[in-house]
Amino acid sequence: MNITRNPSLVEQLAASYALGTLRGGARRRFEALARTHAPVRAAALIWQGRMASVAELQPQAAPSPAVWKRIENLVNAEKESKAMLAARRAPAAVSGGGWWVSLGLWRGATAAGAMAAVVAVVTGLNLNTALNGQVQELSARLAATPEIRYVAVLADGKAAPSMLVTFDPKHSQLQLKRVGGFQAAADKSLQLWALPQGGGPKSLGVLGDGQVVRLPAGRDALAEVPALAVSLEPRGGAPAGSGPTGPVLFSGALIQTPL
Repeated sequence: MNITRNPSLVEQLAASYALGTLRGGARRRFEALARTHAPVRAAALIWQGRMASVAELQPQAAPSPAVWKRIENLVNAEKESKAMLAARRAPAAVSGGGWWVSLGLWRGATAAGAMAAVVAVVTGLNLNTALNGQVQELSARLAATPEIRYVAVLADGKAAPSMLVTFDPKHSQLQLKRVGGFQAAADKSLQLWALPQGGGPKSLGVLGDGQVVRLPAGRDALAEVPALAVSLEPRGGAPAGSGPTGPVLFSGALIQTPL
């Protein structure tokens, strides 16, 4: 399968590559593909930038005492292993107990080596669990990050900006933020419209009274829509199936952002 013809799969692989969950042969094949295909290389660079920005937003935190204890255990385990190896290489004692003393030395070294191995295994499991937890937390943060694909600044007749509109297809959500001072009367509502190239205006929802309004919208809600507009309607919006019934207060071009 030629994954370069599947943008969604390329995005998933690039995200996994930047996150570090793409490993082994799959990681090497992705790197080879990125060297010969510019879109794949661009997707990888974009996701690496996103991951870097997420890391930069994380507050600094000192390692917990448990982390230092695990490091200390690893160091001690390595020392014990070296001591056991040195004991095995040492010649058998010829005085002060003869072979019996040598046997005791071997028993002690063997016990120390076994304890060191147990400590190393437990420490490795703890570190692996902590790392998996961090990866899962970072993945959750990344999944919650909006994917802004469309932006519009809606202005009034005097070209004064009144609303900032962004569209996040990943979460199927339109967000409108008021940047002007206009407030509709109590018996009126503002309604958002898509203005496609062909056909009449299509309602995208009635706006609430908050400073920031979020409206549900499908991934293709703004496909081939060059502009948006906001009209003043009776309370609750225009009748279903009709276009704007009141004056258009704000409008603006819809701009698609790059990946």
